[in-house]
Amino acid sequence: MNTVDRLIQSVEPIGGDSVTALEAGEVAIVGAGCGQLDLMTIKAARIVAQADALVYDSLVSSDILTLVSTHCQRHFVGKRCGQPSIKQEDINALLLKLAKQGRKVVRLKGGDPHIFGRGSEEALYLAEHNVRSQFIAGVTAALGSASSTGIPLTFRGMARSVTLITGTKMRDDNNAAIATQWHALLAAQSTLVFYMGKEQANRIATGLLEANCQGLLPVAFVTNGGRTNQIVTYATVSTMAQAAMSIYDAGPTLIIIGEVVSVGQQLATLLANIDDSTQYEAIYA
Repeated sequence: MNTVDRLIQSVEPIGGDSVTALEAGEVAIVGAGCGQLDLMTIKAARIVAQADALVYDSLVSSDILTLVSTHCQRHFVGKRCGQPSIKQEDINALLLKLAKQGRKVVRLKGGDPHIFGRGSEEALYLAEHNVRSQFIAGVTAALGSASSTGIPLTFRGMARSVTLITGTKMRDDNNAAIATQWHALLAAQSTLVFYMGKEQANRIATGLLEANCQGLLPVAFVTNGGRTNQIVTYATVSTMAQAAMSIYDAGPTLIIIGEVVSVGQQLATLLANIDDSTQYEAIYA
């Protein structure tokens, strides 16, 4: 048994607190993190291992599913942009049905349940029908992609805040045309992170440019962020629409817009040019 398995299965976790137990008839709404198993929290892994009914999304990786016991029911309810998918009300009804059957239910979502995950909608529905739920946090895509690319979401003197935005909102022609919203985003001097925005890259660029955004403002598309098959595509606001069309991978893509992208590029260049042999000579000199 490796260290991860021992931490997940141990009776006494670090700190001495008792293991969080999932009760029969209860639903745990769990963040699976932004990719691989080792990016999950230990608490999330423990809860998943207790499930006898799993309701999971398309962004949950196969290695995370290995935590689930063989007798656990699995219900795939993934949603992907532009593809037919199960309705939210049907997911709500499924969770309620499984809980009423007295099962230990885990609702497993990519990233964090509270960041564009609709976890609270499900929890409210369950509570209205006398079913308890709990939330287990996950590493959301913005944080995971920032770490795996070396792009800082905040940087002293450059970006004082981070704004997380759903790119699907840009489908609304009326909303996308409201210039004041784009002006407000730029005025905040915030790093802009668009979830699910690749297909709306042209509208995002148009809205920003019409709000007098600098066309040379750096942009990074992070596809499959935090996974072994991660792809980073760099562009500017002026060229981001064309860059989006060049990304053929069907994996989830996050868009990071701001001067901080150039900091990540600078760091990557410096790291690539480090001469490890010289470094070791200096240590042992």
